[in-house]
Amino acid sequence: MEKSKVYFTDFRTVLDVGLPTKLKKLIKKAGIGTIDMNGKFVAIKMHFGELGNISYLRPNYAKAVVDVVKELGGKPFLTDCNTMYPGSRKNALEHLECAWENGFTPLSVGCPILIGDGLKGTDDVAVPVRGGEYVKEAKIGRAVMDADVFISLTHFKGHEMTGFGGTIKNIGMGCGSRAGKTEQHSDGHPTIDPDTCRGCRLCQRECANGGLIFDPESQKMHVDEDHCVGCGRCLGACNFDAISFENDNARSLLNARMAEYAKAVVDGRPTFHISLIVDVSPNCDCHSENDAPILPNIGMYASFDPLALDQACVDACLAAQPLPNTQLTDNLKKADFIDWNDHFKNSTPESEWQSCLEHAEKIGLGSRNYEIVRM
Repeated sequence: MEKSKVYFTDFRTVLDVGLPTKLKKLIKKAGIGTIDMNGKFVAIKMHFGELGNISYLRPNYAKAVVDVVKELGGKPFLTDCNTMYPGSRKNALEHLECAWENGFTPLSVGCPILIGDGLKGTDDVAVPVRGGEYVKEAKIGRAVMDADVFISLTHFKGHEMTGFGGTIKNIGMGCGSRAGKTEQHSDGHPTIDPDTCRGCRLCQRECANGGLIFDPESQKMHVDEDHCVGCGRCLGACNFDAISFENDNARSLLNARMAEYAKAVVDGRPTFHISLIVDVSPNCDCHSENDAPILPNIGMYASFDPLALDQACVDACLAAQPLPNTQLTDNLKKADFIDWNDHFKNSTPESEWQSCLEHAEKIGLGSRNYEIVRM
């Protein structure tokens, strides 16, 4: 089987040639110009960052991609779908204001910004998943599916459940409507250790589904399994490690569904994918904060194959040296810590990423067999 090509360049620059220019050169070398974009609507899927988080990709990178799409005659727009949890991106009005505050405006990026699943996150389309084992019809934001061409622009970083957030997560989870995100997260429920729970209720603020109930008598939090969707936001909100997920299968099911959602988005139309390993925060850009990067800035990657792109990026990260004074190195210093020889799992031992790539290959999303073409 022929290897998928993944194009790469580092973050070094020369005088008068900035990184946005270098990104333009990379995606042109990778073959974006072979896509017929003349007069076509082109969705550029990215993450605008939660308010308070500053590790998301800068608008300058988005504009570089927009500029190339315009050169090719396309009609680009930046897009993302609303979140299923409370925050600054749970409806289109707040989502747009968040994007603007984080620097994404038509003036700064050179094109409109559309929230893919509409005002309340309910404007979606049921898209068949060819070869899907867990999802027969994915609920994808309508604007995402209305586009003639789909481009993903991904910030490659850590993630508290899926190990890392890469191209497949940017597409699969990111393009799901609020109902679609809930469907992907719907297996596995947390447990709360009453001896460790402080009754601070921070976890309850992160729950969008009424899945947590506070008992005023015991001053402890409890899980309402009838309403909990297993999204894991409470896990990240607890400062005292009182919350855990006992269903080890939940993460593999989440990863599989995420891969199937990604396949629904890309099937049947031209697609192109870009991933930047920069500011590798330990958690998702959905957090309203970003801890120190656990790995150094590595470079920019581009490919027609989203799976090969994720595989190349994770391989590059696993080969890198951890940065000091980070969540990753703090864990490695613990006397009883198990070294998994995996930077992402060492950073967040509860996470797991291999099943996502394995399932993506199984359903034909792409190939894990790749070759790097350096620019």
